[in-house]
Amino acid sequence: MSHPEDFAYPEPRYHGYRGEVNATFRPADTPPDVSSPGGATHYLATHASTGGEFGFYKVDLGPRAAGAKPHFHKAMSESFYVLSGELELYDGDKWVTGRAGDFLYVPVGGLHAFKNATDEPTSMLMLFSPGAPREEYFERVAEVARRGGEELKRFRVRHDSYFVEDFEPGEGE
Repeated sequence: MSHPEDFAYPEPRYHGYRGEVNATFRPADTPPDVSSPGGATHYLATHASTGGEFGFYKVDLGPRAAGAKPHFHKAMSESFYVLSGELELYDGDKWVTGRAGDFLYVPVGGLHAFKNATDEPTSMLMLFSPGAPREEYFERVAEVARRGGEELKRFRVRHDSYFVEDFEPGEGE
């Protein structure tokens, strides 16, 4: 059993006494913000809409969608919650199969990857904390990946995404 002295809430950031009308509702039938042959991304809460507190996205991956190869982030954690289908998740040590209701939390610096290795679609929620302006990454990564090379590496690093394949052992340490 925890006791009040065992934890503390953050310092208040709102100092009013009546609350405010400032909630945002996003209907379930809102079209995806980014669509491609491999899937779709829905911007549920962005860096801009949360004041940088977090970024929250629904990602639908089509059959055999590549997802993201092993990488890590230096400025934010990333969490995955599987809504439907099967999602292969790399936890930095091994690949595990995530199914509806499964959750993976990756702290800052943690190696991770994901892909859909099945012939069926899969859907997940992704949470980045603190929030970062990930929208440009989602919108342009496929285009920049087609060009590859140093441009892709710079794009990834600018978006706090350090892919293992981009660095030689010892480079950048």
